[in-house]
Amino acid sequence: MTMQTLSQPTVFSPDANSSRQLRDAFGKFATGVTMITAPSVDGPVAIIANSFSSVSLDPALVLWSVDRGARRFPYFEAADHYAIHVLAAEQHDVCKLAARDAHLLNDHAHTLNADGVPLIDHCLARFECRRVAAHDAGDHVIIVGQVQRTEMRDGQPLTFFAGQFGSVD
Repeated sequence: MTMQTLSQPTVFSPDANSSRQLRDAFGKFATGVTMITAPSVDGPVAIIANSFSSVSLDPALVLWSVDRGARRFPYFEAADHYAIHVLAAEQHDVCKLAARDAHLLNDHAHTLNADGVPLIDHCLARFECRRVAAHDAGDHVIIVGQVQRTEMRDGQPLTFFAGQFGSVD
């Protein structure tokens, strides 16, 4: 049997001076990557989020959170309908584009559902939602949606861990 040496943990109490350390600690949790899309007065908008979670099977509810300080916040705060796309590993490029440009869908193939929500293809799963609640949560708002339609396919997920994109091998 081999003994492994673990590095000493960094211990701190979160405060205004340790926000970088707290962000790094949050980054130790590997997540999938989602793109949320919605219609807006300025055309289709998108935002990248890894703060997605299922909530309930009956009724079918999901949640995600958006930073109040994000330039895109007003679009998603106002959206009654939106879609959450669980991105596949091969969608890394569209993810990077969406992270830089809220309006990337103006130049990226998409369709609109019956509620006018922009939908992209080739994601691993897509949840078309109607917002049912929004909860204040510090510098974020947690948005809860009831899933109205779902689509899924097989494939490898785009992942995010310690500030880096990857995939599950």
